[in-house]
Amino acid sequence: MNVRFWCFGVIGLTLLVVDASSLRGGIKEDFPYDVILQNGRVIDGTGNAWFYGDVGLKGDRIARITPAGMLDGIEATERIDATGMVIAPGFIDIQSHSRGALLTGDGRVIGKVTQGVTTEIMGEGTSNAPSKDLKEFDVPGGFDRWLKAMQEHGGSVNFGSFVGSGSVRSYVKGMTQGPPTAEELEQMRVLVRDAMEGGAFGLASALIYPPDSFVGTEDLIELAKVMAPYGGVYITHLRSEADQFLEAMDEAIRIGREGGVPVEIYHLKAAGTRNWPKAIRAIERINAARAEGQDVSANMYPYTAGGTGLTAALPPWASADGKLYENLANPEMRAKIKEEILNPTSEWENLAELSGPENVIVLGLTKPETKAFAGKRLSEIAKAQGKDWIDAAIDLLILEGQRISTIYIMMSEENVALQMQQPWMKFGTDAGGHDPEKATGLVHPRSYGTYPRILGKYVREEGVISLEDAIRKMTSAVADRLSIRDRGLLREGMYADVVIFDPETIIDRATYEEPHQRSVGVRDVFVNGQAVVRNGVHTGAKPGMIVRGPGYRAD
Repeated sequence: MNVRFWCFGVIGLTLLVVDASSLRGGIKEDFPYDVILQNGRVIDGTGNAWFYGDVGLKGDRIARITPAGMLDGIEATERIDATGMVIAPGFIDIQSHSRGALLTGDGRVIGKVTQGVTTEIMGEGTSNAPSKDLKEFDVPGGFDRWLKAMQEHGGSVNFGSFVGSGSVRSYVKGMTQGPPTAEELEQMRVLVRDAMEGGAFGLASALIYPPDSFVGTEDLIELAKVMAPYGGVYITHLRSEADQFLEAMDEAIRIGREGGVPVEIYHLKAAGTRNWPKAIRAIERINAARAEGQDVSANMYPYTAGGTGLTAALPPWASADGKLYENLANPEMRAKIKEEILNPTSEWENLAELSGPENVIVLGLTKPETKAFAGKRLSEIAKAQGKDWIDAAIDLLILEGQRISTIYIMMSEENVALQMQQPWMKFGTDAGGHDPEKATGLVHPRSYGTYPRILGKYVREEGVISLEDAIRKMTSAVADRLSIRDRGLLREGMYADVVIFDPETIIDRATYEEPHQRSVGVRDVFVNGQAVVRNGVHTGAKPGMIVRGPGYRAD
């Protein structure tokens, strides 16, 4: 449908024929559209109020957005009626753990796309590159090779990553404690530079887990300086989210200030009842830094429980040199570890002590002799075995020989709501994507429910934040933080990552006891213009593309 204008010049008569598409920012209206979404409430990701509109998709892009009805009669391969639905940009998960699914799994990440996720950003603490274990990534340009390997494998979502600080550290020093030598630090700089040129969004640390817990503040500042010219972000799981929470925030802010980079706090939380009053002080610290001109912000998930390994109940030094399970099995070392748990001599974060064993849910048990305890509270397991909770935990770790995924209930609902309301807050899952039909072990329910829980519980039911603000914090706020300029908004010319959901029914169903349950309310999901979810069911499509940081240097 080309509109033609007849223009008359002052001197003489000039006939000018203009294709209307040339007046629309270079978006060519090449009919037919592949898909037209009609009659929905469009929430564009900016935070602006919704409006009734139509959205036309062509190829992998958004071709046209108009007021409702203006695309009636325009030729399209398919029309989708979104009456009663919200049409929004696809959600960008700033804290994903889908590396395995996207590199060697089936790539569909069903639990993620069925809650509206269209892009996943990985790398908290660890990334597949650099890696001496994966030789194809143990080379200059290895980070880019890893991203391309996921592209070749195929995924239903777009994907990118930070470079993991723990991976950089272990590549150079393994699990050895102590500061790096000047030569080792220079090698770390080279690895960070390679990752930034390979498309990393920045450096991601997880400072309660070895070997990241062995990394010093000064070392992180030096690595931040390396990524600063590439537009990198320092994103961190703080060294403490509990008794040393505020001090850990000060450390992160200092790293950003002296390293010359923005700071992003992973899953902001004040853990443990005695630390709940610190949440408002943490918010004040971020606001103060921003008022002084420093770029500091945070993200979160909408649960009062965190999820990590049962090993988080042990002092970090127990894992030195990669000898954790050997140390646990050694009676003398076991006694020393137990004494440190009971009477800490250094500053470290014992999540089991913070939560209390009655609020520790043990999930990832795989051995025949332990599986009966899967999903039980650590206090229940200890009572059934006639042991104290520390011995019960250590015995499980020895039998399993792995970290054992575990849930720690340790935050308050009041703080969750307070954090959500902050203008600089963003949302992420801190989880990987799973197939509920094939999954066996237990996982944190955030794997399936993060975004529908926010939209259902905190927006619709409790009115903690508005629908438009929630969508902004799931989409453009994340894209802006990562300098992704072609996703995160419904705008003509941008990639067609689109979610259609019912605002009246969307909700999470996954629980701590039965986590492998898809959320409801997300009807259709498009990634790069292709439908990956239709009527709530995964289509099998894998149109996902690599997303890279602003410092990427193409080959």
